[in-house]
Amino acid sequence: MRIDVVTIFPDYLEPLNVSLVGKARTAGRLDVRVHDLRDWAYDRHNTVDDTPYGGGPGMVMKTEPWGEALDQVLADGYEAGARLPALVVPTPSGRPFTQALAVELSERPWLVFTPARYEGIDSRVAAEYATRLPVYEVSIGDYVLAGGEAAVLVVTEAVARLLPGVLGNAESHRDDSFAPGPMAHLLEGPVLTKPPQWRGRGIPEVLLSGHHGKIARWRRDEALRRTIAHRPDLIAAADPAAFDKKDREMLSILGWLPGPDGRFGPNPEAMEE
Repeated sequence: MRIDVVTIFPDYLEPLNVSLVGKARTAGRLDVRVHDLRDWAYDRHNTVDDTPYGGGPGMVMKTEPWGEALDQVLADGYEAGARLPALVVPTPSGRPFTQALAVELSERPWLVFTPARYEGIDSRVAAEYATRLPVYEVSIGDYVLAGGEAAVLVVTEAVARLLPGVLGNAESHRDDSFAPGPMAHLLEGPVLTKPPQWRGRGIPEVLLSGHHGKIARWRRDEALRRTIAHRPDLIAAADPAAFDKKDREMLSILGWLPGPDGRFGPNPEAMEE
């Protein structure tokens, strides 16, 4: 996969040189190129922003430097043999970034990120490039950052770990929280390692039993407990068919019952107690 990032703060992207992403780059599985937007600003102040039409606070990033930068990045990529680019625009008003979207992006061979600053990029830029390539406007959460570079780091790491050969164990991401499959509607439960005793806290006997079926059930039950504690909305929105008989028993113990539509919700009587 090739990734290009156009930004006014190239140094912000230094973390892309370390950890899994850095190793993937060194191994040649990920080609990351960071570009300084100000290289395409031609006045003596390297201006990339201006006041918004219609008034209002803040500044808006200008069309000209973004257009020239993206044209050049795309042209260089095509010349180098890259194909099928997609533009990824981090913005609070974008589509929520989920594991499913990470999977979708990981299947694309080339991503071009446009992290903005100030009040964002003139909207005509995204509209222009949407006529020639897929544009993903993506939000990493319901909050506002000073700029989109942090979102680039988040999306890149989530996508890169899904690429073949990036994780040491190819199965590692199969049981992640939100991963497609049996855990799609559950958070991952607690994980433990050696030593067996630490500050008076031990290891559940089931994890020492060697009984794979019982261990899998314990992990599933703990995932249900954690999800209800931290993200009950995931249980409420899940297809009832996703829960087997043992899941239903545990949900009942935790005070959740199926409603008229079959979906699970908190038992009002249990809540009153």
